[in-house]
Amino acid sequence: MPVPKRKRSRARRDKRFANKGIKITAVAHCAQCQYALVPHQACYSCGYYKGAKVLTTKADRGEKRSQHKKAKKSSSEVIDVDESGTQK
Repeated sequence: MPVPKRKRSRARRDKRFANKGIKITAVAHCAQCQYALVPHQACYSCGYYKGAKVLTTKADRGEKRSQHKKAKKSSSEVIDVDESGTQK
């Protein structure tokens, strides 16, 4: 009857069971934008969760930033005046 010549190391033995706990993750789709995401998590594409906006997305921040820049630019327009007091 065959007998193992050498003891099998713990690392070699445990490699067989390394992938035993890996499970397939479920994939859900966002109700707003149909983006694939993990269930019970807010969509990081549009920022919605269960029909309510809960996150500010990169596009939202960019839009808000551009509105802020426009408001700042319109309020900070300076009228140039010559030394003689006439406007340019």
